[in-house]
Amino acid sequence: MYLCGVWTIDVTYREILNPTFERLFDKLKSLNAARTLPNSALFKIKEALTIEWTYNSNSIEGNTLNLRETQLVLQEGITIKGKSLREHFEAKNHEHAINYLYTLIHPDYVFNSHDVLSLHGLVLRSIEDDFAGRLRNGGVRISGANFIPPNANKVPDLLDDLVVFVNSNPKQLNVIELATFFHHKMVWIHPFFDGNGRTVRLAMNLILMKAGFPPAIILKNDRKKYYEALNQANNGNYDKLMLLMCQAVERTLNIYLSTLPNSDYDYKSIADIVEEPDVIYGQEYVSLLARQGKIDAHKEGRNWFTTKKAIDDYILNRKRNR
Repeated sequence: MYLCGVWTIDVTYREILNPTFERLFDKLKSLNAARTLPNSALFKIKEALTIEWTYNSNSIEGNTLNLRETQLVLQEGITIKGKSLREHFEAKNHEHAINYLYTLIHPDYVFNSHDVLSLHGLVLRSIEDDFAGRLRNGGVRISGANFIPPNANKVPDLLDDLVVFVNSNPKQLNVIELATFFHHKMVWIHPFFDGNGRTVRLAMNLILMKAGFPPAIILKNDRKKYYEALNQANNGNYDKLMLLMCQAVERTLNIYLSTLPNSDYDYKSIADIVEEPDVIYGQEYVSLLARQGKIDAHKEGRNWFTTKKAIDDYILNRKRNR
């Protein structure tokens, strides 16, 4: 039985995002139909995503290692001058947690709280061993958040109920919606004293990756937008959080699709595309379409990337709907 009616979700965002969902699931079908990349290529993509995932997730939480420094710590074992021992542990621990996550992904996998605790244990290993892999037993407050997490006595049942919700999916959410809902509600439960953000961004990908999606990576540059979206979700509005998750999923899908043999996914920066003579829209307008999820696009750093075809398709569909 779900406690206090907390597992409710307003799906009004679907009015805007259903075309985006359709596009993402079509891309997943294309990826599944063309999984012909050699193991060496897949390994390189996975390796690069592990570094990006670690850098972005840790940076959101205040780790000051940049992307290059994260790569040196993970791949070369180099100690970065001026960076704390904790920051080095955070990088290596996150890599270990990702590696553990990949061992769990198989068709028969059933999402469970034990694996969430195991991921948390890896995230805080050698940093806060007394709390690693253990639910909090006291109250917490989150700086900048518009809510107070539930009493520690309720945390075990709330987490178990959330896992039941994910596995039973009583609202018949698609897997992107389900991962996003889980993400928000686990942040709301705030089951640990520390390491909640990194753990939830790992655990949500268990849900996505079991369904065949590549990992969704929330970017450091979207940190402010991410926290604002979580606060809106606390008030029942999932529009921004759902869009942000779709954009994160689309980015990694595009990375894989762009590497397929004979791929027609030719992503360029919007700044470059709008300079082409037959593109009639300006950079500001196309960037707005990308931010709103109305065209096939993804973000790299602070820059948006799309395709000429995506813009043409949007123009064509807009004309048809008039």
